Amino acid sequence: MIAADRTVLILLAAGRSQRFGDVDKLTQDFLGKPLAFHVVTALESVPFLERIVVKNGTDLDFEERGYRVIHNEEPEIGMSNSVKLGVACAQAMGADAVMIALADMPRVTATHVLRLLDAADGVDAVVASSDGVKPCPPAVFGADQFPALLMLEGDEGARAMVASGKHVIAPAHELLDIDRPEDLERLRALR
Repeated sequence: MIAADRTVLILLAAGRSQRFGDVDKLTQDFLGKPLAFHVVTALESVPFLERIVVKNGTDLDFEERGYRVIHNEEPEIGMSNSVKLGVACAQAMGADAVMIALADMPRVTATHVLRLLDAADGVDAVVASSDGVKPCPPAVFGADQFPALLMLEGDEGARAMVASGKHVIAPAHELLDIDRPEDLERLRALR
């Protein structure tokens, strides 16, 4: 188990959202608040060492919600750039691990995140979420994985690392990733 208070949460909010259209999907209303603030609210009770959001373009005020904001000035490089920016900050803090989550996954729960931390068995751990079919974020990476994370390139993020790591199953509806307007409509229909 890796303790939450030794783990830095890295919330990725710098995607270009090309599949969503010309609007900032993170600000889209879902149950009366911006889409991105659902995961923020869900994880408020988890006592992370630090909360970081890597963002570009969204006007949402994550600082007001207790996040250190890092701006990804080059989102076109892909998700790997956001991961590297967050991990470099966490490494400088001396974190034992990072929890990487996506701002466009509004159904993630604190219970699931704590289960991921419980399954992490040391600083070399890679523990990802899964719907029972494919692995996905949120995911925990122990400090011994930081060098590999800092070498990532492109838009794949840590997909290969996650595929070969340990997986913790969660219901598919908790792991919904909102990429297109129809994904948001499907989410609204689930209420």
